[in-house]
Parts: sequence; structure tokens; C-alpha cells
Amino acid sequence: MDSLSSSTVKRTKHAALTRPDVGEFGRHELAILGAPCGDIQTLVARLLPLLAPTLRVAYVDADHAAGDSAASASLPSDTPAKPMPYVAENGLSAELVDKITYRQLNLTRALDKFSQPELLAHESVVLVNGNHFRARQQVVIIDPRKPLDKKLDRLTDVRLILLAEGQTDLPAVLLEHLSAAPLPPVLPLADTVKIAAFIRQWYQLALPVLRGLVLAGGRSERMQTDKGALHYHSLDQRQHTAALLAEFCPDVCVSVRPDQAAGLPAGLTALPDTFLNLGPLGGILSAFQADPNAAWLVLACDLPFLTRETLEHLVTNRQPARMATSFRSPFDEFPEPLVSIWEPRSYGQLLRFLSLGYSCPRKALINSDIELLNPPAPGELRNVNTPAERAAATQELEPRR
Repeated sequence: MDSLSSSTVKRTKHAALTRPDVGEFGRHELAILGAPCGDIQTLVARLLPLLAPTLRVAYVDADHAAGDSAASASLPSDTPAKPMPYVAENGLSAELVDKITYRQLNLTRALDKFSQPELLAHESVVLVNGNHFRARQQVVIIDPRKPLDKKLDRLTDVRLILLAEGQTDLPAVLLEHLSAAPLPPVLPLADTVKIAAFIRQWYQLALPVLRGLVLAGGRSERMQTDKGALHYHSLDQRQHTAALLAEFCPDVCVSVRPDQAAGLPAGLTALPDTFLNLGPLGGILSAFQADPNAAWLVLACDLPFLTRETLEHLVTNRQPARMATSFRSPFDEFPEPLVSIWEPRSYGQLLRFLSLGYSCPRKALINSDIELLNPPAPGELRNVNTPAERAAATQELEPRR
């Protein structure tokens, strides 16, 4: 009989994965409650011109006209759209309608806690009618028409309090409920500019950390030797690229195949691929699996001409509200995926493309909402893949050494 009994060996059913930090509908969500639904819709409509286009804003509400409690991701309107009759009455399970200026998806199935964030994955901020739905952070409106005493269980992380017209004091029940933490800011409900400024600041304070990733896991078949181990500067390309990234990122990892990890130079942190045989996509996905809540500044190791100034331009112009920030390649005008900042929401997008049979990160960028920058020095995006290119690059870079 085995010396270890079943009672002493704990069976692990699932892999220990780090989960993305996502709420009911998205990473950055605010439930607005405490006033009639029409007033909440009006507030969102007033805020949109001040938040867009910098932020991609979704609004979640119920269809009041139809008495339907299903969530919708649409902008507020005076007459909420009713479900299409084909879905509601004729048994069709889903209908996608091109409305020319927007697209409408009608479903008969319920939206669970997994599908809701997926449908809104492209949005940077989700504003929620808190009278109907929960969100992990809240904006509370003080309005006597909507007492808060029966909704205190929804106030789990209040970030802002708004005073409706004629209100000057906070209800005692609210003050008692919030007594364990510092009182959040208080603004007039009518002050749209300050409310929008608060939301922008709230979003900025929650931006994901920027981590660095050197892609050095390729097989270098055209070069016939490991491109990451080549010297164009005082260090090999893995070390040189990691040093560039370290000026902008608190920590840097080097993406490698599992068999390469032991051969990295001292001082470098290996991040072995967990998505295998997928090329650069495997390295990026492996990084997101390790930390799905970070943004990853990704650099290929075969870019010896890249300078700090070009990298600084990319970081300075980062747009966290987009899926990624990339340079436009000077060679084909397409986004350059291996000199890019990939935001956390790109993890799901890359997995979606993989599920459709595509392993090209560039294709994901082309078909996603990204910030595309013109490189300040286009020649620095030139990569070196062959012995002939290596010889030419060495000669060109010799004066810089």
C-alpha cells in the first residue's frame, strides 16, 4: 500500500491561475444610484461629451419601456430600444442588426458574470445604472425621491457623492454606513465639468502598471545563431533590450522557450513560454497569463537600432483606454506588434484570435481599437534577421559603441 494515504494528499483540481481584475461589467466600472433612472441617464448623457473620445464609455441600463431587466450596453436615450420581435416572439436566439451608426445585438439568453465583461471588453469605462445593477465601485446621488436606506448593501466602495438640487446635508444613514473609511468627495449633481474631471482622475489612478517584456524565444533560423545573444552594443541583445525597458518599467522579464531559461545571462528574469509553438504570440500570452492585470511593453530582441528616445515617445503617448499603443511600421504601414504596449484588455482579444485560428499579433492589432503612432525615427524599427543584415548593422552601429 502506498505510504501516502488519500487523506494526506490534497488533490489539485485546477491550475493556479492569476485572474484578471474585472468587476461585473469591466475593469473600470461605476454604478450610479440614489436618483430616479431618468436623472441617471441624463447625467451620463451630460458626461459623455467630456469623457469621449479619450475614454471609451459604455452605459449599462434596463429597458424601462419594455419593463425588461436585461442589461444593455448602449448610450442613454429618451426612448430605450425594445427587443426585436424576431428574438422576443419568434424563437430566434440571437440577432445582430447593423444600424449604420451603431450595431445592435439582441439575445434571448441571460447575460452571466462571464459574458458581460466579454461583451464590453473594448470599453475603458462602464457607467452602470445602479438602481438596477451592481458594480464594484459606486457614485451615490443624494436625492430624497430615492432614499438609500434599502440600498446600503450595494454601497461597497463609494468613490463620489453627488448632491441633487436643494440638498446640502448627507443622510445620517449614509454617514454611518461610510464611517469606517474616509468620506469620499462631495460635488453638486449639476457640476458636470467637475464630475467628469473626477471620473478621468479616478480612471488615471487605476491604470495598470507597465511591465517590460523582451521577446527572445525565437529559434533564429534565418540568423543560424541565437539573435538574443548577439552583441551590437556593450551587452548582448537580451541584456541591452532589458536595460532599455528598465528605464520605463519597474520590472522586466525575458520571454524564452523553456529550454532557454537556464542559459540567460545573470541578472535577467526568465519568463518561460506556457503557450508553446506560437511564435511571438506565445510570448505575449505567456506574459499575460503570468500577470493579466499589467500592461506589457513588448520589445523584440532583434532591434539593435532602437533608442531610448523612440521608446520614450511610445510610453509618453500611451493611450490606456485603447487595447494597445503601437508604432506604424515604416515598411508596410501596419502596426508593429513587437514594439508595442499591450493593455490588459488585449489578453482576451489575443485569445479570441487564437481561438479563431490566428497566431499573428499584428492581425489582432489591425482589427482592434488601438492608438497608432508614427515613429519619430522610422529606421530604428528595422530588425536584423540574417547574417548579411547582421554584418550591415554591425558596421552602421560601430560609431555608437
